[in-house]
Amino acid sequence: VQLQASGGGWVQAGASLRLSCVASGRPFSFYGMGWFRQAPGKEREDVARINWRGDSTYYADSVKGRFTISRDNAKNTLYLEIDSLKSDDTAVYSCAAGSGWPDVRYQYWGRGTQVTVSS
Repeated sequence: VQLQASGGGWVQAGASLRLSCVASGRPFSFYGMGWFRQAPGKEREDVARINWRGDSTYYADSVKGRFTISRDNAKNTLYLEIDSLKSDDTAVYSCAAGSGWPDVRYQYWGRGTQVTVSS
């Protein structure tokens, strides 16, 4: 599975943003999917996951209530909606695919997209 994230950019604090991750190769619907982020000087953070059907999700405490993960299996696309952006959300956001639920064993990783939030 090849994954490509997009949708990042420079945004002002308080704005919303939707990231996309398009998958190609093996059937997208086979996999649990996740979004990760890594800020400069910080460890990678597992921010959200979604199961293969799209009816079960997980969010890190740090993003609950502001981040929404979703998927469209017909379009082979994973989404991450981010509301009320904060400067702490500045990071490279990446998507990943893997097996198992709720502990997804990630096997495939995509290149990230930079999100920069200005206050």
